[in-house]
Amino acid sequence: MKISVQGHEAYVYTGGKPFDPARPVVVLIHGAQHDHSVWIMQSRWLAHHGYAVVVPDLPGHGRSASPLRTDIQGMAQWVLDLLTVLQVDRAVLAGHSMGSLICLEAAARAPERMRGIGLIGTAFPMKVSSALLDAARTNEPAAFDMINRFSHARLVHPPGTPGPGFSVFVQNLRLMQRQKPGVLLNDFQACDAYTEGLACASRIRCPVLFVLGERDAMTPPKAAKSLIEACGDTTVCNISGSGHALMSETPDAVRNALSTWLHALPA
Repeated sequence: MKISVQGHEAYVYTGGKPFDPARPVVVLIHGAQHDHSVWIMQSRWLAHHGYAVVVPDLPGHGRSASPLRTDIQGMAQWVLDLLTVLQVDRAVLAGHSMGSLICLEAAARAPERMRGIGLIGTAFPMKVSSALLDAARTNEPAAFDMINRFSHARLVHPPGTPGPGFSVFVQNLRLMQRQKPGVLLNDFQACDAYTEGLACASRIRCPVLFVLGERDAMTPPKAAKSLIEACGDTTVCNISGSGHALMSETPDAVRNALSTWLHALPA
């Protein structure tokens, strides 16, 4: 569906079900150079199992036409404003990579609105290598190739290639290629510059889920240690055999981690 947030049109996917704020609300936030589609497998399952699912394209990404937000703080406020537009008082937020930083910031800004937050493929600080930043600035296709290699634990993902023309590895590359020029550099600079992660984590009082890929080369599990220690009520799920692209490489494991944790959350 399309709605207006901060005066601009935004696209929100709802998992194939009409959005019903009377149900428990789960907001799934994508990472850098991505859009709502990275959450397709998890969002559809949740929407068909009792949850009201909100999966936005962040400003300037995918089908959302509004200008890019240049820092994590601005992105987090946009997500909170999205909840206000949808008349959602409390929700669970889950974010992948850059999206996990957005969840941290949003939860610290509005703790009373959070039932819990899920941090998938997270790290702090989330520094971006100079080689990737330079490529994002001067040669986006080269940056996409680097990210795609670093994000996947393997090229073929059984049953990730169930038929001709389907490939988890190639799909991620095509998704990045579909975004607007300049999005990647904007997102990488926002991640690289963000310094408030531990301060935000120390102010969070809701339950926190960490889902980490055992073979993640972009945000290695050890890079989440400081966040895990700074948060209070934590659940840590390490996904065996997965790289950074957890939602597509190991979709059932991520869905199971999310659904099990969601089911155990207090009302």
